[in-house]
Amino acid sequence: MKNILVIFLALFGATTLCHAQACYFCSHEWTSSRADGHAPIGVMGDHTHQSGEWMFSYRYINMNMDGNREGTSRLSPSEVLKDYMVTPTDMDMEMHMLGAMTAPTDWLTLTFMLPFVDLSMNHQTRSGGRFKTEASGLGDIRVNSLFRVFDQMSQRVHLSAGVSLPSGEIDERDDTPTMSDAKLPYPMQLGSGTVDLLPGITYLGQYESFSWGGQASGTLRLGENDNDYTLGNRFDATAWAAYQPVQELSVSFRTLWQSWGDIDGSDPDLSPALISTADPTKRGGERLDLGVGINLFLPSMKSLRLAVEYLFPVYQDLNGPQLEVDSTIVVGAQMTF
Repeated sequence: MKNILVIFLALFGATTLCHAQACYFCSHEWTSSRADGHAPIGVMGDHTHQSGEWMFSYRYINMNMDGNREGTSRLSPSEVLKDYMVTPTDMDMEMHMLGAMTAPTDWLTLTFMLPFVDLSMNHQTRSGGRFKTEASGLGDIRVNSLFRVFDQMSQRVHLSAGVSLPSGEIDERDDTPTMSDAKLPYPMQLGSGTVDLLPGITYLGQYESFSWGGQASGTLRLGENDNDYTLGNRFDATAWAAYQPVQELSVSFRTLWQSWGDIDGSDPDLSPALISTADPTKRGGERLDLGVGINLFLPSMKSLRLAVEYLFPVYQDLNGPQLEVDSTIVVGAQMTF
């Protein structure tokens, strides 16, 4: 939380400065009618709409994980297999995210996100065997309310309050070398199994051909799911800057800090001694990502936006052994009516 406070004290410093002197911010309004009028495509709930507007969106997200890490040190498969019979070696997560936003008033925007998830994980056994498990289906649906609380001097601030609904499966199964239709470990499940609160705050600013912003958000788990466990809470803080050489194109750079806790409780159908992904005490960690993105804005086509963002980690500290992230790519399209 200390890191989040430092980020936002710096971000809001520009607002205080603008009150003290006449400047560009005092004579211009923030606008979404430019390529950087939206944050990098990997940022969710980044903007609000005017009363009566609708926006529909599609995002494709691909996260690749390769190799294990304990703390900040990488582990070879043989090192992990000293303590477990099986180790994951790599994992791919693909998500197709459908979204909708509408604004009943200028100060309130409602959002809806429907994810479809496809997971695959490769494994190596202590005896040298290899196998893959897969799971796919609907993830947890998210509904959010965005409240615009500041809109002056080419800057905006909005608060978010939402819920994640337990629509994703937590009983996914697949065949393994030792068991047919085996219960898959925690990272191969499609949802949390609990109702989760989604608080957040977002700041946006613009200056001529430049823009910047920041967002702090959390996922707070409520209660225990039907399999006797609760996923760890998570906290995210991100900041970005963008430059648009022309109205239709912008390039962005972003930092993303993520922190998430271990699992509380355990699924009685899983054996923590067999594989680290079934151990609820090996699920927490923190990571710092850097990202670069491109936004295209096509106002002649009913405000169509196309965007891509690539993120990669520069620091990971995991309660491992745990698979580490190699890269994340987000591709999306947004259209406003």
